[in-house]
Amino acid sequence: MSIQILGANGQPLAQDTAHRGASLSARELSSWLPSLGSADTDLLDELPTLVARSRDLVRNNGIAAGAIQTLVDNVVGTGLRLSALPDYKALGRDKEWADEWSRKTEALWRSWTETTDCDAAQGLTFAGLTAQVFRSGLINGEALALPLWIKDRPGQFSTAIQLVETDRLSNPSGKIDSKTLRGGIEVDRYGAPQAYWISKRHPGDRFLSISMEMEKWQRVSIRTQFGRQRVIHIHDKERTGQNRGKPILSAIMPLFKMLDHYERSELQASVVNAMIAAFIETPLDGESISELFGGSSEDYMAARNEWQVKLQGGAVIPIFPGDKLAPFTPSRPNAAYGTFVENILRHIGTGLNLPFELLMKDFSKTNYSSARAALMEAWRFFMGRRQWLATYWARPVYELWLEEAINKDRGVAIFAKACFGHPSPSKQQKLNATTYASGGPDSSSSPRPDPTRGRNIGSK
Repeated sequence: MSIQILGANGQPLAQDTAHRGASLSARELSSWLPSLGSADTDLLDELPTLVARSRDLVRNNGIAAGAIQTLVDNVVGTGLRLSALPDYKALGRDKEWADEWSRKTEALWRSWTETTDCDAAQGLTFAGLTAQVFRSGLINGEALALPLWIKDRPGQFSTAIQLVETDRLSNPSGKIDSKTLRGGIEVDRYGAPQAYWISKRHPGDRFLSISMEMEKWQRVSIRTQFGRQRVIHIHDKERTGQNRGKPILSAIMPLFKMLDHYERSELQASVVNAMIAAFIETPLDGESISELFGGSSEDYMAARNEWQVKLQGGAVIPIFPGDKLAPFTPSRPNAAYGTFVENILRHIGTGLNLPFELLMKDFSKTNYSSARAALMEAWRFFMGRRQWLATYWARPVYELWLEEAINKDRGVAIFAKACFGHPSPSKQQKLNATTYASGGPDSSSSPRPDPTRGRNIGSK
């Protein structure tokens, strides 16, 4: 049976909108009036708050920290392996030549990436840089790297990568965002980045609070005059015109914070309840106690406080005349606590694209088929993130290194000679060399549990 609401004329009231989701009169939707801004308008002003809260969650919430580490371990692992596969058919070469070039190129790449020579700070290998870039992309929403040319290094290559905290990417001298300047990034009329404004020091560095360096910015062009890339900015673009990235925890921050408050409150209540063994009840009211102690109840309370009772096995406890020892039956822990927390964690896992089993490292309540489905679903997400990381981070670094390797004739000049007819190409030709260099990180195959295992378990 359908129910209609009638107006004063006795006719059914019409809906205020064609789509119920756009209704402004429905009680559950009337106060839901989100802003409708551009990608940068919705994000840039709120980005510092989102990043600060994201970092605080990872620092102080074990589940958030574990989720980030799980993503890093499964996407980056021990690092991305180069698989240099030149398109030998397009180059008019044969498979034997391609295999020889690949072996030499990959060997030289390992000599650079498996040492700290690739890091301008000489603290991390390329695998360490990759893990830090991906972790920054998760927590901060973006990562920033500057390819440098350092000649006075003991290594055989001058190319080095300097990672920069994205907090330093900002408009110079506090300028407001404009059509051509967005969050420290200069863009052209098509939205392509032209230059990045990077502060000389981190704005939150307390050791430099009185330094004049805090008020200085450096403008770094996206490329040199001859086309070499100078800035690698890695972030997801969820909307057209978005110039900065946002943390992966943004959509689930309220859930994390409220769950944290709830768990701490439950834990505190449980601790308090565990400290109380029993209550002693007295039949005397306040007036009777005052009369018993000459009109003052303070003497009675002082005497009770001085009275000490030890609770131990087989003890006979003396109490005041008329008193009664009542047992304490706490209501903590809450019987529905585990189910409620698990439900919230499943929502959090969905926001992180992590199955509950991986989020909590708990497979105790999962059968084989469910565990396999969860792992395969997670692996699709991991492989997508790995391809994203290889495309926007590893590939540009590889091209920058390859350009120098060809220029220095480090065993790959045969490649340059095949492309250009001579082993020492010009600057512009060196840039074009990367066009011929196919290949990238070799993604590991996904885990494939034995498909007969589930059937065998079910048949037993």
